[in-house]
Amino acid sequence: MRAKTSNQRITSFAGLTSTKSLTAAKSVACVASMAVVLLSGCRVGPKYVVPTAPAPPEFKESSPAAYTNAPAGTWQPAKPQDAMLKGKWWEVFHEPELNALEEQLDINNQTIAVYFQNFMAARSLVREAKSNFYPTLGTSPSYGRQRTPGTLHNITTTGTGSSGTGTTQSTGSTATNMSLPFDVSWEPDLWGKIRNTVREYQYAAQVSAADLENERLTEQAALAEYYFQLRGQDALQELYRQTVAADQKSLDLTKALYETGIDNDESVAQAEVTLENAQAAATGVATNRAIYEHAMATLIGKPASSFSMPEKGLATQVPSIPLGVPSQLLQRRPDIAGAERTMAEANALIGVETAAYYPTLSLTGSGGLEASGISTLFSAPAFFWAAGASASQAIFDAGLRRATVAQYTARYNADVATYRQTVLTAFQQVEDYISTLRVTSQQITQQDTAVRSAQRYVDLATARYETGLDPYLNVVSAQTTLLNDQQTQLSLKVSEMMAAVQLVQALGGGWDATQLPAASKVTANGAVQQVATTP
Repeated sequence: MRAKTSNQRITSFAGLTSTKSLTAAKSVACVASMAVVLLSGCRVGPKYVVPTAPAPPEFKESSPAAYTNAPAGTWQPAKPQDAMLKGKWWEVFHEPELNALEEQLDINNQTIAVYFQNFMAARSLVREAKSNFYPTLGTSPSYGRQRTPGTLHNITTTGTGSSGTGTTQSTGSTATNMSLPFDVSWEPDLWGKIRNTVREYQYAAQVSAADLENERLTEQAALAEYYFQLRGQDALQELYRQTVAADQKSLDLTKALYETGIDNDESVAQAEVTLENAQAAATGVATNRAIYEHAMATLIGKPASSFSMPEKGLATQVPSIPLGVPSQLLQRRPDIAGAERTMAEANALIGVETAAYYPTLSLTGSGGLEASGISTLFSAPAFFWAAGASASQAIFDAGLRRATVAQYTARYNADVATYRQTVLTAFQQVEDYISTLRVTSQQITQQDTAVRSAQRYVDLATARYETGLDPYLNVVSAQTTLLNDQQTQLSLKVSEMMAAVQLVQALGGGWDATQLPAASKVTANGAVQQVATTP
């Protein structure tokens, strides 16, 4: 369009200021809109592809070869091999008290609450990034009155009468100014910088959701471990009660034999020492039990002073845990999901920084009403407007942009290595706990035999002592052997339960990647409900 006057001449980047050239402004806006449409599909930066990670065809420690010549009672994984844990994994142990505690943990655990709020903050960053897609509109209305002094307005009057020529002093003037302006600005996303930023924060929110699930699984496993350790202390307490009772009977026997002259005072002293040691050990068990009980209280969000667990022995049988195939592990561990989403986040950030190579376009406009009184403020002559566009492009930055992109590319490559290391660690942990369960179950079978033999040893030694064939020292030795074997037996059972919980944790519990909110829906209300509760 050819300009009619120099006052109406318009340039694309110098800005538009006129109260009459509305047609010219519309033309510029139309051109800018067309440019946005043509360039809005551009998005720079590398395309994200999930890197490969090694996945063996089967878990080595669960193969049939690992169970060759295994004794009866050896733990084995559930069949079929491709079965997986679902939902509330702790229910496989069939412990109603543990089930109730786990339900409380998901609601009241404060560490889980911290991770949930971190997820909520991450969602807010997504909304913040999306706001850059749209123009910003602001206003700054003003009102002012100004009085001009009369001394600045001397008025000269001329007459033909007797008064002649003279000067009259003005009383001054008062002016009112009212303004209601509106300013709008918009930076079109020509090269995908905003889109990449949104993707970056969406992926970061997914990382936060995966971190929440990983922490939830960690807290759930910790509660189960404390529960079985506490039950192990209860079983140990019962063992010491039985030992103290047996030692008391032995002491009574030695005293009776001493009083009848069959035995001597040395045997009585040995029996007293054995009993007192057992009593002291029984008292010490209460310390560990209290510590586990307090830890459980903290996990479920209760003061340790107001929480207690009734005493109950360890009678839980280790379940046959379904392992699934190794390739499924990549989708079942929240830490692996978080590491993968971290790579996607880093990849999007490369696109954000790559956009700095290209020019940016800014569209600005303003308009409003300005008058000297309220009666004329909303009239047509009071309307004003201005519009403009500007572009900027860095010509020389001494390699700043190239170095920045290289920095975030290196960070992405580091995240790839972290992802692969996380996968390798996951396979290691699964193999560790499968072998631990298998070997520990065999040890328990062997230890059961040792306990039975030790009990027979005690019975024989006691019988020979009662008949005067052996000294009481043989009984003490047999009792010590039995107690040590029983403690080892109980320790192995607790270790077996711990390994079962740790294997479940290594397998990802009952979680899988489909429970992670989709990137495009991470800000939806349904996503909050999805990550706030366990399946």
